[in-house]
Amino acid sequence: MTLQGKLLIGQRTVTGTRAEIQATDPATGKPLTPVYPGGGETEVDQACALAEDAFATYRETSLEERAVFLETIASEIEDLGDDLIERAMLETGLPRARLEGERGRTCGQLRLFSSVVRAGEWLDVRIDPALPERQPLPRVDLRQRHVALGPVAVFGASNFPLAFSVAGGDTASALAAGCPVVVKGHSAHPGTSELVGRAVQAAVAQCKLPEGVFSLLFGAGNEIGQALVADPRIQAVGFTGSRQGGTALMQTAQSRPQPIPVYAEMSSINPVLLLPEALKNRGKAIAEGFVASLTLGAGQFCTNPGLLLGVKGPELDAFLAAAGEAVQASTAQTMLTPGIHGAYQDGVGALAGHPRVREVARGEAGDGPYQCQAALFAATASDFLADEALQAEVFGASALVVECADLAEVQRVAAHLEGQLTATLQLDDGDRDLARQLLPILERKAGRILANGWPTGVEVCHAMVHGGPYPATSDARTTSVGSAAIQRFLRPVCYQNLPAGLLPEALQDGNPLGVSRLVDGKREV
Repeated sequence: MTLQGKLLIGQRTVTGTRAEIQATDPATGKPLTPVYPGGGETEVDQACALAEDAFATYRETSLEERAVFLETIASEIEDLGDDLIERAMLETGLPRARLEGERGRTCGQLRLFSSVVRAGEWLDVRIDPALPERQPLPRVDLRQRHVALGPVAVFGASNFPLAFSVAGGDTASALAAGCPVVVKGHSAHPGTSELVGRAVQAAVAQCKLPEGVFSLLFGAGNEIGQALVADPRIQAVGFTGSRQGGTALMQTAQSRPQPIPVYAEMSSINPVLLLPEALKNRGKAIAEGFVASLTLGAGQFCTNPGLLLGVKGPELDAFLAAAGEAVQASTAQTMLTPGIHGAYQDGVGALAGHPRVREVARGEAGDGPYQCQAALFAATASDFLADEALQAEVFGASALVVECADLAEVQRVAAHLEGQLTATLQLDDGDRDLARQLLPILERKAGRILANGWPTGVEVCHAMVHGGPYPATSDARTTSVGSAAIQRFLRPVCYQNLPAGLLPEALQDGNPLGVSRLVDGKREV
């Protein structure tokens, strides 16, 4: 498929009228064609108008129609074949195997949500039949279902050009909920975004849906994103990116005459707590597992383990020595964009120049223009607690080990942390009492708590939570990965005493959709 450098507004291809964006091959530093003239307020208005026009029809598609649409998107993406993988490799510097796996995850997400849609549990149907004879007051007939919020704006992520981008989890869950989607493609990989966008566009046409169900916009700077969030027809936002970017969108959304929810996944350093018995019994193995997780994909994961807590002593010293050796042996890897590489260099430089931080080890230096040299640092707990800057995320293969005087200080540091996506306990049987004390603290700090594993790698399933208190996300009540992500784009509606002929199918007697329902407080399947 030949790339055209166009915006996709409904079924049309449109040439932007604003400043151009152009991808860079991060392995060579060379610009890639084509250029993409950006959109502005006119294009945002066109896309949002189409999305609003499509909403009334799309929100009431049958469960089967919507499920088939999601499956069709997955098939259209797969039909792009090697063109998609090769373009994504050029734009991101990521290896083929990683991108092929990410394509599989992307299509798997879409098919997961197709099964969720068919099952219908997301409708959360609740029926309380009328009780006219009840004393002292009768009860009227009350029935509840969940409905789609309306058109959703989705912002593609830099670090997952497929799974968190144009047809990624935010788009899949919003479409599953019955919401048209307007995507703002990430400027780092516009060609990859165009290819996937055309696949979604083709699926819309193939399934004979209103054209406004999907649009794809590009734009330099913040103008188009802010205009999209400010548009009164947009009813929710999905975002994966920096704390600064997510917070700016939250402020715009809350300053509208009608504020809307922004589901932003932003900043996390994903603490790992090295408990004493585990550190004593298998410190070297933990160190090797940690560095493998730290350096995976040049550390460009939102769940990268960027902070470790342990009690100062011989065991922690041995861990640091083993981790330092592993870091020194790690090879440099190409980072996603020049901007990400520059921010990583700044972050590592700030730690290296901090008077209360010592450098433990640096990885091998690279010979490419935008390569990540892994870094490991250490600081005392008292210094960490005294300087909020040491909690800042360094996006890439960099981590800080916090040396605590005792177990009480481990607890103080854990309680001091900002909100996180994950928190990990490395523990053995002798650590269970301490872990039991730490769990209430970690439950308040993180959306996912792991034992004896590493946080990189987020399973797409029903039980997964990829979220957490601010600044990990903007709303700790939700997840952006897993089937529960659909709930972000729904709201409940109660129908009181409606005639049977006016009730939505999901609420009708006889359960014509065959979905799970709570009837008079009892679950019926």
